[in-house]
Amino acid sequence: MKIFITGGAGFIGSHLAAKLLSLQHDVIVIDNFHPYYSTERKRQQFRELTGSSSVPVYEIDLLDGEKTEALFRRYQPDCVYHLAALPGVPNSLLQPLEYVDYDIKATINVVNAAGKAGASHVLFASSSSVYGDQGNMPLKEEMATGNVISPYAAAKYGAESFCYAYANLFGYQLTIFRYFTVYGPWGRPDMAISKFIRRLLNGEEIVVYGTKTARDYTFVDDIVNGMVAALHRRGGNDVFNLGSGRPVTMEELLHHLQKHFPTMKVRYAPERVGDVKATWADITKAQQAFGYKPTVSFEEGLAKTIAWAKNYEV
Repeated sequence: MKIFITGGAGFIGSHLAAKLLSLQHDVIVIDNFHPYYSTERKRQQFRELTGSSSVPVYEIDLLDGEKTEALFRRYQPDCVYHLAALPGVPNSLLQPLEYVDYDIKATINVVNAAGKAGASHVLFASSSSVYGDQGNMPLKEEMATGNVISPYAAAKYGAESFCYAYANLFGYQLTIFRYFTVYGPWGRPDMAISKFIRRLLNGEEIVVYGTKTARDYTFVDDIVNGMVAALHRRGGNDVFNLGSGRPVTMEELLHHLQKHFPTMKVRYAPERVGDVKATWADITKAQQAFGYKPTVSFEEGLAKTIAWAKNYEV
């Protein structure tokens, strides 16, 4: 199949591109290399993970509707994975209008261009943040009501609605993924696990914001396998949680880190505005729809991530 990946040089996008290439798909990547974090790091992770210089990578700003449409028209992809977005809850509190641009306006340009180019399936990367702060309980897909607590979450929830609108206008199949705290090799440097590991490797203390938190940490390989499994799913437009199905408390995370870093130093700080206290994916729907089944335990995934970080100064 001919598959577009927007945000294909990012953390999850690079892993997804590598997986699809291994399955002999024809992959085309769009990424504007936004400086939210190091653009050189993005180029490096894409090269390392895909091992291919033959993959077309187009540096296009998806806010440019004309260029976006022209590229879609040129290639006429069968399927589109739309991962491109501006991430990060804390930054969204400072620059909310940028999230309207990159997470909503850019999404509209992509789903519109996909429809005009005749794509049969659009798969959109959303976030567990759309559930708001509902406490430590399994979150089912229908529990997202729009009652969110950060501009980032609001942008993702709004983008989901636009995806549905254009799927209905053009008639292509729509799959929405809600990711739950993805981590692993090449993980985004602003994410907690990535920051903790890097600081600990440098002999520095780590800062923990709030102690009564829990996250459904999900290893990137499990996320990617779920995204690929959904490519040929049956059924209409729908949304699916992709998580591990088992939340890890901050206390547990620190316990596992200490096994690898016995002299670990921790400084505690107040909870940050916009952060939810807990996430926990109910993954029943994805299991039933396309056989989604995470296989990497948190202990194993953390060990793999630490082993990778020891070899890469990024």
